[in-house]
Amino acid sequence: MAGIVLASGSPRRQELLELMGLAPFSIRVPEVDESYPPALCPEEIVRYLSRKKAAAVEAAADEIVIAADTMVFLDDARLGKPRDEAEALSMLTALQGRRHTVCTGVTVRRGTELVTQAETTAVRFRPASEAELRAYIATGEPMDKAGAYGIQGKGALLVDGIEGDFYNVMGLPVLRLSRMLAQFGITLL
Repeated sequence: MAGIVLASGSPRRQELLELMGLAPFSIRVPEVDESYPPALCPEEIVRYLSRKKAAAVEAAADEIVIAADTMVFLDDARLGKPRDEAEALSMLTALQGRRHTVCTGVTVRRGTELVTQAETTAVRFRPASEAELRAYIATGEPMDKAGAYGIQGKGALLVDGIEGDFYNVMGLPVLRLSRMLAQFGITLL
């Protein structure tokens, strides 16, 4: 198999690449400005940013670079990583009892060959009390996650259901990525 480069420092993405059987791989965290043109829709935003991240990573001509960008959207508002506990509470309060979407853009690059796609998953939160949300925030888990929750951790206790790829909500749609890698001659089964 060609050398794999993950253009991300995300522990969750590293875990998912290992789950897919892509270990060992190199980690090269891109330094990019994460601004984007204002007229883009959610899927266009994450595709745009994943391409920027893939382009920012140095790689040998035969290495496969995997870059991703995940965002949470409530209606048309983007929910990034909370700056503090008050913002986490505000985000979680807005999400409780409602449906939101998680969009991930994925880019796979080898040399000048590039494929970019996006995956969207709908997530429904159950109604939760302020005391429950504050207890979740006290775990520290929400502080480094878009939308202020991690579905793979205690944040799962807030989720009523999902429509789409569970792993996408973690930050990397594994089925879509496996199909993209197949275009580069990498089959995982």
